[in-house]
Amino acid sequence: MRHARRRVVRRVTRLAAVGGLLLGGAMVAQAAMASETPPAAARPLAAPGGTGAALVARLGTARTAGDWIGADGRTVVAVTDQAAAREVRRAGAEPKVVPHSMNELKSATATLRSAPRVPGTAWAVDYRTNRVVVRADRTVSAGDWSRLTRVATGIGGFVHMERTKGTFTTRLNGAQPILSTGGRCSAGFNVTDGRSDFILTAGHCGAAGSTWFADNQGNQQLGRTVNSSFPGSDFSLVRYADGKAGAGADVVAIGGGKGVRITGLADPSVGQRVFRSGSTSGLHDGQVTALNATVNYPEGTVTGLVETTVCAEPGDSGGPLFSEGIALGVTSGGSGDCTAGGTTFFQPVTKALTALGVRLIVSAQNAGGAPGGTSPAPAASAAQGAMAPNAASPGSSAPVTGASQGSTLLARLTDTRNVGPGLLVIAGSLIALVATRYIRAEQDRKAYQRYYSATWG
Repeated sequence: MRHARRRVVRRVTRLAAVGGLLLGGAMVAQAAMASETPPAAARPLAAPGGTGAALVARLGTARTAGDWIGADGRTVVAVTDQAAAREVRRAGAEPKVVPHSMNELKSATATLRSAPRVPGTAWAVDYRTNRVVVRADRTVSAGDWSRLTRVATGIGGFVHMERTKGTFTTRLNGAQPILSTGGRCSAGFNVTDGRSDFILTAGHCGAAGSTWFADNQGNQQLGRTVNSSFPGSDFSLVRYADGKAGAGADVVAIGGGKGVRITGLADPSVGQRVFRSGSTSGLHDGQVTALNATVNYPEGTVTGLVETTVCAEPGDSGGPLFSEGIALGVTSGGSGDCTAGGTTFFQPVTKALTALGVRLIVSAQNAGGAPGGTSPAPAASAAQGAMAPNAASPGSSAPVTGASQGSTLLARLTDTRNVGPGLLVIAGSLIALVATRYIRAEQDRKAYQRYYSATWG
């Protein structure tokens, strides 16, 4: 009976060891496959010299009035004469003849800026309608509205006045949440100067010297603001407390432990479909409606912003704007919310990085395969030629490092960081197999000795 029990124990031990070998091998294989950098999403490029920005630069602002992406994905360029229209057609884009050049439109916005400042107002050039659109929120008094309307009338009939719902405010209150005594914001993109790593976020989130935490209790210090610009512009740099962004620095959070891998940066185009992530409202999308917008927040005026139909809510400030894995901007402010919709403005990433003297941290494979890759020189525009706006996506998916999530035993065993534990399981299983073999050999030897001793006598 005792020998039978020993045989059962040995057999169970051997089976457990074999199972451990299989499990350890699966853990190592899973970790090795998951640790490979996923390919970046493909981004179609327009034909050389055929992009709207290139055509506008070649023809000049006296003969053009902006460019945008049409519903079919084709580049449309507003021109003021038929000769320019023919050049646009030869380049493969679609021309639209308009009465007012970009020089006239910019002159109108300059006149608006020189008028007495009215908080709660905003304006931008609408390329598609060839006019300047001035908006006022519900905080603007009837008297201020009348005075601003008189200024617009003096400029010309191409300045359109309209009231908007809600109020134009900054969105202070991942994009992962970052918290300080001033409120909650969202982390934008990770950037570096080659020595230290930083978070690029909104300037109105906090002045230089502000301390940021990753938790409500103030136990996990994230970093400190070292450079901030607001009003005028709206960007700031938060230096990480330990100087490094860590693993996953090229990923922006979109909620649910998921993220999008950032592969480069560019300036957006009017008509482009874009995505915004924030710590309050998560991931939302919309279209770019104007560039170089001006907003008169209660705290001050900010110029050079990207105007969009993407919604945002308090706490989303500083969160990233992107499309097809390309960084475009950080959330500044706007009106409305994600229930009723609204208008949101963004600080362009390219202008912020140039002013701050830092580089975007991008996917390693997009930076020549070197770990902790940084962005190349900014592109002229986020080319979306031959892609209809609705076909655009946020970019290639990636896990968010450090996100707290519930996990099953199987999920923990197959975690991408478990190559080491997998090897330990394999080693332990091999030891168990060797041990059972040795024990059996030793037992056989002793049994033989007992038998030999008995027969010798």
